[in-house]
Amino acid sequence: MSGSPLVNDLRAALGDDTVLTDPDLLRLHRKDEADLCEAGTPLVVVRPRSTADVVEVMTIAGRYGVPVVPQGARTGLAGAANAVDGAVVVSMVAMNAVLEIDPVSRIAVVQPGVVNAALSAAVAKQGLWYPPDPGSWEMSTIGGNVSTNAGGMCCVKYGVTTEYVLGLEVVLASGEVLRTGRRTAKGVAGYDLTRLFVGSEGTLGVITEVTVALRPAPPESLTMVAVFSTTAAAGRAVARIAEEGLTPSLLELIDRTYLRAIEAYRPMGLRTDVEALLLASADTGSQAAGDLARLAELCEAAGADEVYAATDAVEAAALLQARRLGHAAMEKFARESFPAGNGGMVIDDVAVPRAALAALLDGVARIAAECDVTIGVVGHAGDGNMHPNIVVDRADPASLERGRRAFDEIIRLGLELGGTCTGEHGVGLLKRDWLAREIGPVGMRVHQAIKAALDPAGLLNPGKVF
Repeated sequence: MSGSPLVNDLRAALGDDTVLTDPDLLRLHRKDEADLCEAGTPLVVVRPRSTADVVEVMTIAGRYGVPVVPQGARTGLAGAANAVDGAVVVSMVAMNAVLEIDPVSRIAVVQPGVVNAALSAAVAKQGLWYPPDPGSWEMSTIGGNVSTNAGGMCCVKYGVTTEYVLGLEVVLASGEVLRTGRRTAKGVAGYDLTRLFVGSEGTLGVITEVTVALRPAPPESLTMVAVFSTTAAAGRAVARIAEEGLTPSLLELIDRTYLRAIEAYRPMGLRTDVEALLLASADTGSQAAGDLARLAELCEAAGADEVYAATDAVEAAALLQARRLGHAAMEKFARESFPAGNGGMVIDDVAVPRAALAALLDGVARIAAECDVTIGVVGHAGDGNMHPNIVVDRADPASLERGRRAFDEIIRLGLELGGTCTGEHGVGLLKRDWLAREIGPVGMRVHQAIKAALDPAGLLNPGKVF
C-alpha cells in the first residue's frame, strides 16, 4: 500500500518525511477518544507544514477519489476524527505556529495545530486572554476546537469558540483556498461563512489558519463550593442563580460518582458523601466578593448542605484542577469497574434550558436505574450543558446494549426538555441519527445542499454529522 500511486504522488509533492505509512502510525491515527465508535485504517497519514501542502493533498486525493479525514490532537469525544478505511488522514499537528498577536486589535492569528493552552500562554504575556477552555485545553488544538465549536468551563459567562473566531483560511475539497471573515471589530459583508465552517467537523474543508478575538485578562476570580444532598437541588440552585441575573465566570456541577472517582484518582479532600457539588467563580473585580456571597445565599436557599469559599488562589486552583481531572478519573473508574480492565464509557453531551436542569438530572438518575447502569454526571451547569457518562463492560454485549439504551434515552429526554443532542462535543459518528431528529427533514436537506455545494464528491470526512 505504501507504494500505491496516490502515496507516490503525495511523496513526490510533499517529501517522504511528511507522508507516513508506518503501520503503527496508521493505527495511532485511526480514532479520537470517543469510546465504542467505529473506525477504519487509513491508507496514509500526511502531516502538512503549510497551506500549500494541504492544497497538494486535496488536489491529489481528489484526483484519485480518495476520502480525506482531517485530524487535530484526536481528543474529540464524538468520533468526528475517526478514519475510514483507505482514507488520507491529514494530521494538522505540525502546523502549530502562533503567527501574530496584535494587542491593539486584540486578535491572534494561529495555525490549526496550536494547542489551546499554548495560545493562552502566548497571549497572557501581553495581558490578553483567549477564553474558550475545553477540558482538554492542555492537549486539544485550536483547529479541532474550531471544527467542533468546543466549549468549556468559562462558557457560562464568556461563550463558546464560535464567538471568538473572526476569520478562517480553509482549503476546500477542490483544492481552492477560501478566506472568510475579517480582522476588524465589526463587519457584515456577505454571508457569515466563518460561522458556517465553525462546528462543521471537517466535512466542508480543511482549516489552515484561524484569526481569533482576544480579551483583556480578567481580574483574579474568587471561588466557592456548595454541596447538595440531591442533584436536583443543585439544578434548582443553578436556575435561581440565572433568575437572579448573576453571571458567574464558572458554574460547574460534579455528581457523587464523579466525586468518588476524582478522589480515588487524586485524593484532595473532596466530600464523597453528598450527591452533587457546585463549583462557582466570580471575576467581577471589586464586586466579586459581593457576587460570591450572593451565589452562596442562593445555593443555601436551594437546599445546599454546606457552602464554603476558597481561602486563596492556591485552593481555588486546586478546586478547578479537581474539575479538570474528571474525565481521566472516570476513565480509570470505568476501566476498573469490570474484570480484566474491560470497562469503558459511553460519553454523552446534552444541553437543556437552565430551568430544565433539575428535570434532566432527575431523569438521568431514573434512566440509570431503569437501564441498570452506572452513570456519572459532570458538566457546565451554568449553561445547562451536562455530560452524563455511562459506564459499560466492553466485553459484555448485554452491558453494551444497556449502555446504548441509556445513551439514547438521555438524548431523548434532553430533546423533550427543549434541549439539544450536543452542547459542545459535536455530532461526529455518535449522534448522526439524533441530529436528524433534532433539526428535521428541512434542516437535513439544507445541510446536505451545503455539503454538496462545497464537496460534491463527498470526500471530506465522509459519514460524519449526517
